[in-house]
Amino acid sequence: MTKYKLPLLALLLLLLANMKVQAQKGLEAYEHKVYVQGNDTLPYRILYPKNFNPDEKYPLVLVLHGAGERGDDNKAQLAYGPELFWVNQEKYPAIVVFPQCPKDSYWSNVNIVTSENGKRTFNFQKGGKPTKAMSALLGLLKELEKSGQVDKERMYVGGLSMGGMGTFELLWRKPRTFAAAFPICGGGAPETARKYAKKIGGIWIFHGEEDSVVPVEHSRIMAGAIETAGGDVKLTVYPGVDHNSWDYAFYELELLPWLFSHEK
Repeated sequence: MTKYKLPLLALLLLLLANMKVQAQKGLEAYEHKVYVQGNDTLPYRILYPKNFNPDEKYPLVLVLHGAGERGDDNKAQLAYGPELFWVNQEKYPAIVVFPQCPKDSYWSNVNIVTSENGKRTFNFQKGGKPTKAMSALLGLLKELEKSGQVDKERMYVGGLSMGGMGTFELLWRKPRTFAAAFPICGGGAPETARKYAKKIGGIWIFHGEEDSVVPVEHSRIMAGAIETAGGDVKLTVYPGVDHNSWDYAFYELELLPWLFSHEK
């Protein structure tokens, strides 16, 4: 066991406390809002650039959370990724939105079958009506586009796990909307890739090689389908990593430079 002298221990505790304060400030920078569509509501948090000017247009980044962060507290969806955009506000000013999927819905239209041994099979639909959450998300996206504050040439989407699946679905439902996308440990229907592959500037897919929740094959299949359809895609697979590949993807030094380099 390492033993610290009191002054050093005090300094470490001070640094940890400061990190917690800064992290909390980052979360509080995301304003609470709710999108209403008929009888349905979609809570979301939104980060505006520093020195935000409502008369200017900014890039839009839409980030979709995983199944574990569903709910209506308008907080849980900030579990992964918000610090990345808050810390880089000055270098990459953008409007960043983290919507929250209701407990009783799912971003993607996928049929999940769980076997007796707990293994899950994901059957991604290549058409059909959107889920309640996806329908509300499409409405929110339309509202954001109409705000006059979004640069429609620089709109981006990404997400993790269920949000990665939602990312692939948004791409085929809105093939002409996004300039780039970053699905993390998700999956989709490979047949849909032809609808958007050549229309998206770039797609960067991430997955853990040892993912025990969503098999890495889903990302490999999607990457292959997008490439075959003529899209610009790259796949990063993390050796030895389980389902938490977002912990690595959000720390990729090239993620933001790559993302914001794309325009429609």
